[in-house]
Amino acid sequence: MRDHQNMVFSTAMRLLANQTEAEDIAQEVFLKAFEHFDQLDNNPRAGGWLRVVTTNLSLNHLARYRSRWSFFSELSGGSPDEAQEPEFPAGQTLHEELDQAERRALVEQALQKLPAAQRVPLVLYHLEGLAYDEIASKLGVSLGKVKTDIFRGRQALRKKLRLTLQPESV
Repeated sequence: MRDHQNMVFSTAMRLLANQTEAEDIAQEVFLKAFEHFDQLDNNPRAGGWLRVVTTNLSLNHLARYRSRWSFFSELSGGSPDEAQEPEFPAGQTLHEELDQAERRALVEQALQKLPAAQRVPLVLYHLEGLAYDEIASKLGVSLGKVKTDIFRGRQALRKKLRLTLQPESV
């Protein structure tokens, strides 16, 4: 449990954007792990199993307790096939490179502020490494909806990061 608790919690937190709910899911994941302890003990694939269970339980929680996903979000524009990552300028000095940890934290914070319909597909695609069709299957939505939500999520995340990272005007 100690080896994987941070990964389990952070996976749930990214998907749910709620600390209490993420803690509940993490607890449920480790209860399931305890039930399967004989299969997981000293198994090199235990971390992967825990990640999959965490993702599935988080998605089940979202489907069960949150409002249904709207088919069209309020944001508009652009093609869902355009893939762009948030970009940060390359660091020129060691000090700037050390700031990357702080920037990652800003990305995490901005990600948590996105609506679930955008956040969840983004996390599943970029952080969990799932393909569009796998995400559509897991979420029970069309492939086009997944592409649109990821595209719009990237736009919203980029906008939030741009506002956060703009130098303060004096």
